[in-house]
Amino acid sequence: MQQCPLIGDPPNIIIASEAGLSYLDFLVHLAPLVVVLMVAFVGLVRVLFRTAFTYDPDRVAEVMALDEREAITDPALLVRSLVVLAVVTVAFVLHGVLHYDPSVVALLGAGLLVLLARRDPAPFLREVEWPTLAFFAGLFVMVGALVKTGVIDALARAVAAATGGNLLAATGLLLWVSALLSAIVDNIPYVATMAPVTDQLIQGLRDGRDPTVLWWALALGADLGGNATVIGASANVVVVGLAERSGYKITFWEFTKYGGLIALATILLAMPYLWIRYFLLG
Repeated sequence: MQQCPLIGDPPNIIIASEAGLSYLDFLVHLAPLVVVLMVAFVGLVRVLFRTAFTYDPDRVAEVMALDEREAITDPALLVRSLVVLAVVTVAFVLHGVLHYDPSVVALLGAGLLVLLARRDPAPFLREVEWPTLAFFAGLFVMVGALVKTGVIDALARAVAAATGGNLLAATGLLLWVSALLSAIVDNIPYVATMAPVTDQLIQGLRDGRDPTVLWWALALGADLGGNATVIGASANVVVVGLAERSGYKITFWEFTKYGGLIALATILLAMPYLWIRYFLLG
C-alpha cells in the first residue's frame, strides 16, 4: 500500500516542493490517518486472503532453518549504512530548517554512502533508471510550459467554478478525481501536473478557511488511488516484477481485483478524516 509520509511515495515529494511543506508537516497531518488505514488494510488482507493463512509444516521448517547471519556478508558496511540512514532521516526532519529540498538530502545521503562503501560506483550508476529520469525531466518541462501558457490557471478556474468556490466540495472533488486518475495513469505524472493546478486553486479560493487541506486531498487521492492498478504507481510495477521472477505471476486484472477494493476502502476512510479534522474541528 502506498504510504503518505513525505518520503513514502514520490508524489509526496513533488507536493512538498510545490507547497513548501516539510517532513514534519506530512507526519502531523497524515500519520494519524495512516495508522487507521494500516489497521483497515491488515483486516482486509486477512479477509481477502483468508485461504492463504493456513499452517504448512514444511514451509515453517524451511523458515526456521534459515540463518539470518548468512544474509549479512559485510557487517562493517551494514553499520555504516545504518549510520547514514539515521543521518538522512534526521536531515529529512530538519530539511525545512536547513533550507534543503528533500531531493538534495537524498542525493547527499546516497553520495556519502557510496564514499563510505569504498566500492566502484559504476555498478550503482548502472542501476539508476536513467530513461525514467529523462521522462520526468521532460514531463516537468511540459508542465512548466502549461503554467506559462495559462492552461494550468484555466484548469484551476474550471475546478473552482465546478465547486462553486466551496472548500469542502473542492476537497472531495480533488480527492476522488485524484484517486480515479491515479489508478489509470501513474500517480507521479498525475501529481506533477496537478500540483500547480492545486496551487492556483488555493490562491483563487475565498472560502475563509485554511485551503491547505487541498494539498492533503491531492496527496491522499494520488497515493491511495495508485494502489488500485499495477500501473497506478511505480512500486506496484516493481512488486509484480519481483513476484514474477519468484515464480508467482500476478495479472493486471488479478491485481486490480484486490487493489481496487483496497483503494476504495481507504479513500472512503480518507474523506471523513479530512472532513472531521479540517472542517468539523477546523
